[in-house]
Amino acid sequence: MPASSYDLLILGSGSTAFAAAIRAAELGKHAVMVETLTIGGTCVNRGCLPSKNLIAAAQIVHDAAHPRYPGITPAQLEVNVADLIAQKDALIHDYRTQHYDQVLDQTAERAPIDLVQGHARLLDAHTALVTQPDGTTQTLRGEHILIATGSHPAMPDIPGLRDTPYLTSDLLTSGEVEELHTLPPSLIIVGGGYIAVELGQLFARLGSQVTLLVRSTLLRGYEPEIGAALTDLLRAEGLRILTDAQVQSVTGDEQQIAVTFTAGGQPQTIRAAKLLIAAGRTPNTRDLGLEAVGVRFDAHGAVQVNDFLQTSIPHIWAAGDVIGQETASQMATPVGAHDGGIIASNAFSGTRQKVNHRVIPRAIFTDPQVGVVGLTDEEANAQGIECQCNAIPMSAVPRAGAVRDTRGLIKMVLERPTQRVVGVSMLGRDAGEVIHEAAMALRFGATIDDFIDMIHVYPTMAEALKIVAISFRKDYTKLSCCAG
Repeated sequence: MPASSYDLLILGSGSTAFAAAIRAAELGKHAVMVETLTIGGTCVNRGCLPSKNLIAAAQIVHDAAHPRYPGITPAQLEVNVADLIAQKDALIHDYRTQHYDQVLDQTAERAPIDLVQGHARLLDAHTALVTQPDGTTQTLRGEHILIATGSHPAMPDIPGLRDTPYLTSDLLTSGEVEELHTLPPSLIIVGGGYIAVELGQLFARLGSQVTLLVRSTLLRGYEPEIGAALTDLLRAEGLRILTDAQVQSVTGDEQQIAVTFTAGGQPQTIRAAKLLIAAGRTPNTRDLGLEAVGVRFDAHGAVQVNDFLQTSIPHIWAAGDVIGQETASQMATPVGAHDGGIIASNAFSGTRQKVNHRVIPRAIFTDPQVGVVGLTDEEANAQGIECQCNAIPMSAVPRAGAVRDTRGLIKMVLERPTQRVVGVSMLGRDAGEVIHEAAMALRFGATIDDFIDMIHVYPTMAEALKIVAISFRKDYTKLSCCAG
């Protein structure tokens, strides 16, 4: 059977793939996406959307039991886990239909976008053989090819893990085999990154006894003040967090899991109903035929790309999680979506646009949230920047006091000679929203005086940026209202 020919052949159907396909279609080009699992990729099906849905639900339960205001009586809300999971599944289905399925049907004003279900493997630099779920095969050919296969949960090399039942962050999926339908009475989480802290607090607030085994410290790579403060806050909620824990082995079955680890040189064993591995994510590059056609990888197994997002084969492109930290990228849905559009424009309109990953705001949806952008103190020093840093507690922010939620802190990193802000990290209420002001400031090279002179709405959490900027000039504890 002859190959079906397309202008753009895309491996994957997540945010990166859709952004590229839509832009190609707008340029009059015919694109096809090949998806092994479920249309929409990780974010909508088993990542961002379901986790934030359930995190918000758990916060309602927690806030009812722990009201911040005197005069409000605590209430123990009953949680029907089956109904909670069912609404999450319905949300995913509706969102996937609206933002993915229907996009494929809207072809009146642009070229069509096709979707083929199955596993694609490159036969040569322009051709892929797709093995469909029923075992039949189809050959697809693309003038250009985009590798947008995303990533999967990383599995550490722990003795006994292969023979022991465990969960991954994919447990929040819908209609896939990894989906968790019940609440475990107890849970051990191996990991200390953003996935571990989000899911750890989620399950603890819904009623599980949660233990985090952290290889070094919580949120390693972030500002140490942020990780330390979040550790204290989570412990205050009842999570057991064991740092500097080196896992030695795991054993168990569907009823109970045992994890042996060392902490402080002393071996220990703890048990729980379930084990969750949250040790980061790994690019999906296996069994795609990439090596055979000459696509190169970096030392971490990610696809190597240049600043235009071309691989070592100029007409084969890559973006999203599959490129890891290439071009200073980050594994985040909006980064892939942003870059997918650039690829289609570069491929079909000759724009030759370079990617710029210098300013990527990020958030962790714990309560309180973490928001970060730019460089940490350590990263700035490593780049040879003569830096100056200040951190202030959230208790200095009037809005935090007004709503009786003064948990957390904000830290700002400056380039000392120019007073230009090069990094902001915040742990506090609405940090995921506030961080966008900092991101825009970094994008346009703002100094602390730009933050100080900016009139902020009073009282808002965004005033934290103004107050921490003022702290470089004078005593922030001696301000009138409105950060005067």
